[in-house]
Amino acid sequence: MSETVVEVRNLVKEYVGRKGNHVALSGVDLVVPAGTVTAVLGPNGAGKTTAVRIIATLSAPTSGSVTVAGIDVAENPRAVRGLIGLSGQYAAVDGRLTGYENLRMLGRLYGLGGSRARTRAKELLAMFHLEDAAGRAASTYSGGMRRRLDLAGALVARPPLVILDEPTTGLDPRSRGELWDVVEELTGDGTAVLLTTQYLDEAERLADDVVVFDKGRVVAEGTPTQLKSRLRVPSAHVQVLNPNSLRVATELLSRMNVRTDPATVRDGWFAADAPYGSRSLMLILSRLYGTGIDVHDAYVSAPNLDDVFFDLTGDEDAGRHHMGAPQAERIVR
Repeated sequence: MSETVVEVRNLVKEYVGRKGNHVALSGVDLVVPAGTVTAVLGPNGAGKTTAVRIIATLSAPTSGSVTVAGIDVAENPRAVRGLIGLSGQYAAVDGRLTGYENLRMLGRLYGLGGSRARTRAKELLAMFHLEDAAGRAASTYSGGMRRRLDLAGALVARPPLVILDEPTTGLDPRSRGELWDVVEELTGDGTAVLLTTQYLDEAERLADDVVVFDKGRVVAEGTPTQLKSRLRVPSAHVQVLNPNSLRVATELLSRMNVRTDPATVRDGWFAADAPYGSRSLMLILSRLYGTGIDVHDAYVSAPNLDDVFFDLTGDEDAGRHHMGAPQAERIVR
C-alpha cells in the first residue's frame, strides 16, 4: 500500500463578511498517496483552489486538519513548504533574470549548494525543452514558455508533493503533452501530484484518483473508471446491412442475455449493453456474423468525465466548454 503524502480530514474554511458568512469548504476529506496523481475537479467556486491554498500553507483553515508527509500544516508551515513544489494558475518567474538564473536561484533558496543548483537548473531546462532560451531574460519568453519555466521551478527540490493548479492553461497541445509526460515521470519516481484542472481529458489521462468538489463539499471520488461506471455501462451501437434483420438480431442478443434498448432500434441500428467495451462488441459481431447477419457499421460508446462532471455538479456551461467528442471506438465501417 502506498505511503500517504497528503491527508486532509474534516476541513472547513469559513469567511466572515459584512453580509454574512461564506462557507468555502464544509467537511472535506482528501488523501493523496505517494506515486499517484489525484485530480481535483469542480465548477468555479466549488472550493478547489481554497483547499489547495490551505494544503500549500497559503491560507489557514477554520477547522479540521491537514498533514503533508506526516507534518501538520497549521503547526509547522515552514517545514511543510520545504516538502512542496507549487505551480499556481499564473507563471511566477522573475522577468529580469534568464531562465537558467531563475531556476538556479530557486535551487539556492531551497538549500541546494551552488554546484547542485546549477546542475538541477540545466536538467530542468532540458526536461522542459528550454535549453535554447536558457540565456534569455524570462521577460522575452512567450506565455507558454513562461508557464513551462514556472512548472520547472516547482520541481527544483524534487519535493515529495507537487501541487499543479491548472498547469496547462495557456500551453499549446504539444507543450501539454510534454507536461503530461513529466507528470507521469514524477509519479514513477514516487512523487505525489495534486492536480486541479478544468480540462477533463487531462484528468482522464493522468489521474489515478479523481475528487469532485461542488459547493464546498466532496460529492464523489474514485478512479476515472469507477466514476464513469456510475452513469451507465458502455454500449455497442450496431447497424445491420439489411434492416429486415433487426428483429432477428435483437432476439438473438436477448437469448445471449444481452440487453438491447428498444428506443434505439431504427434505420438498421440498435444499441446493446457492452460492459467490456470492444470485447463485448466483438462477441456480438461474432454471433451476428455466425447467424448470417451482415453488419454495415459498429462502434462502442462510453461515458467520459465530462458526463460525470455534469451529472454530479449540474454545471452545464463548464461541461460544454471542455466537452470533447463522445468516447467512441469504431470497429467496423
